[in-house]
Amino acid sequence: MTEQAKRAHIIVLGNEKGGSGKSTTAVHIGVALAHAGFRTAMIDLDARQRTVARYLENRLVFANGRGLELPTPDVAVIADGPEAVAELALRLQQASVLDFIVIDTPGRDSDLAKAALAQADTIITPINDSFVDFDLIGQVDPETFAVKRPSFYAELIWDAKRVRAKEAGVQLDWVVLRNRLSTLEARNRKRVGAALESLSKRVGFRVVGGLSERVIFREFFPRGLTLLDRAALEDFSLSHVGARAELRALMAGLNLPGWDPEKLA
Repeated sequence: MTEQAKRAHIIVLGNEKGGSGKSTTAVHIGVALAHAGFRTAMIDLDARQRTVARYLENRLVFANGRGLELPTPDVAVIADGPEAVAELALRLQQASVLDFIVIDTPGRDSDLAKAALAQADTIITPINDSFVDFDLIGQVDPETFAVKRPSFYAELIWDAKRVRAKEAGVQLDWVVLRNRLSTLEARNRKRVGAALESLSKRVGFRVVGGLSERVIFREFFPRGLTLLDRAALEDFSLSHVGARAELRALMAGLNLPGWDPEKLA
């Protein structure tokens, strides 16, 4: 039996630059999987901010207070420390009966984040449509905007892909998520898109559209709600409809094992 058959599919969201919507995206992916009937758990590796953990705690409090049944993954928080990497390995081993584990990493370099990346089957790197964010994965020529070389983080993911292939025979899937896209076809957006396409061929990632920045996401957090909780949303609007369509496209674009787009219809 292969390693893939024995264990959960591990999804790791990583970006060492903050403000990309990483934790919001992680929660929506985790809840979407739970909503679709998959046995799903989440691990929050940012013990200082605990955004994912707080989001799901808010969700349980709101659901209990309203008498609602909202699909909610279990969540564990692991703090940096001498035993952190060993604790992560133990939790992943104990969670082998699950279908999916979604891991949110902190927006900084850490041994714990690297350990999570090394175990991933799918790595998701959300970035904003700007060269400030693009610099995380690649450097561009200031005159032509042509890609000069991959950056440190891209090399880190490349090493993780190599290790997974060598040690487990797993073809790691790296997805760069273009989160918070501008609603305008700005010149900067087109340049970033061209740079992403060029770099993807060199270092082996796929580009998938993410979630546009909307006020509704900031309003969701205190109640722990997501786009999938229509029955709990008191003011469902066209903004929600558009965002749900983006989430459906995002989930389909991840090419996760067993995923059926109709589950979010």
